[in-house]
Amino acid sequence: MAWFVYLLECRGGSIYTGIATDVERRYAEHVAGKGARYTRARPPVRLLARFEHADRGSALRAEYAIKQLTPARKRALCEGGGSAPG
Repeated sequence: MAWFVYLLECRGGSIYTGIATDVERRYAEHVAGKGARYTRARPPVRLLARFEHADRGSALRAEYAIKQLTPARKRALCEGGGSAPG
């Protein structure tokens, strides 16, 4: 089963990073206020990017690496300005 790291732009311009096997379902949960505490306080505006990984472990490692990036580097990653970590 494939896992995905996804990045959401939230209200106020912040970026949320998470992992899921079904990004569309998870995005709908965030929009409905049933996602992470962060997105309940800052509802998502749009899905910026998703990156596929072979397993949960590699997705978790990539998520951690992306969370270490500055917001500008995250946006560049989403726009194709770099390769996805992990």
